[in-house]
Amino acid sequence: MSNILHSQVRRDVLAHVSGNLRRHRQASGMSQVALAEASGISRRMIVAVEAGDANISLSSLDKLAAAMGVGFVDLVRDPDRSSSADINEVTWRGTGPASAGVLLGTAPAAHETQMWLWSLEGGERYNAEPDPQGWHEMIFVTEGVLTLIVGGAEKDYPAGTFAIYSSAQDYSYANRQTGIVKFIRNVVS
Repeated sequence: MSNILHSQVRRDVLAHVSGNLRRHRQASGMSQVALAEASGISRRMIVAVEAGDANISLSSLDKLAAAMGVGFVDLVRDPDRSSSADINEVTWRGTGPASAGVLLGTAPAAHETQMWLWSLEGGERYNAEPDPQGWHEMIFVTEGVLTLIVGGAEKDYPAGTFAIYSSAQDYSYANRQTGIVKFIRNVVS
């Protein structure tokens, strides 16, 4: 398997990488030569990526982002989306049609990240106390339908969907169905 982004499917993340790379490189005041020297990625590769004519590894994108002082997400996300909480872009494809890595979203982290596996039986509810300012949660529902209540607003998340939100507010998880609901919960501080 490869960790290379392939440009054959333009609705994937590479549709944004070329423009984002050029925009961030110019904003940082770097020439292609200077970026090549700072990142260790060849100028030829940088030219090809900016032209949308090259496949590039995820680790090479990390090196380019670090050399410009931006994050990986800044290079791969749709520039028309204002929120980094909802990226939802394919960042890797395997050889099989169902093999894909999808970057769903991101939240800032300064200290710690926790991953939890939660399950709620039918009729169960968990009421959380607000976390400190700057904390976030990322949930991904794997089974059933989770009702997420954040700041008084309710929304149902069926299996295969996700949410990213500030947990520095009142929030609750509820299972209003009869079956079980399971979800992955990441706490980011």
